[in-house]
Amino acid sequence: MPSDRHARGLAILQQINPKSADALFAELAAICPDLSRFVTEFAYGDIYARPGLNLAQRELVTLSALAALGNATPQLKSHIVGALNAGCTRQEIIELMLQISVYAGFPAAINGMLAAKEVFAMLDQAS
Repeated sequence: MPSDRHARGLAILQQINPKSADALFAELAAICPDLSRFVTEFAYGDIYARPGLNLAQRELVTLSALAALGNATPQLKSHIVGALNAGCTRQEIIELMLQISVYAGFPAAINGMLAAKEVFAMLDQAS
């Protein structure tokens, strides 16, 4: 029986990027379904569900961290979609990527900007 944490996490995942979550869970099902549960319950059911920041703010923080890491492009693209679904604008995402150049360096900012460009183009083609 799913826990409250699991239900909260799934609700948030469905709000920000259900296709990406479903794809990830399908990929992990064959090798480690527990990882899907941990992500759902802890990251989304516990952390994302906390008061203090709204979902759009949490997505902007997440984008900053993922872009600064420089090695999480699939997750970065997924959270760009999530940020848009949470109410962030394309311009806010562009400004975020520009801002991280100061602290994470130009390579991270360029990679983040190119990921955003790719996501925006994909969304434009779909509409």
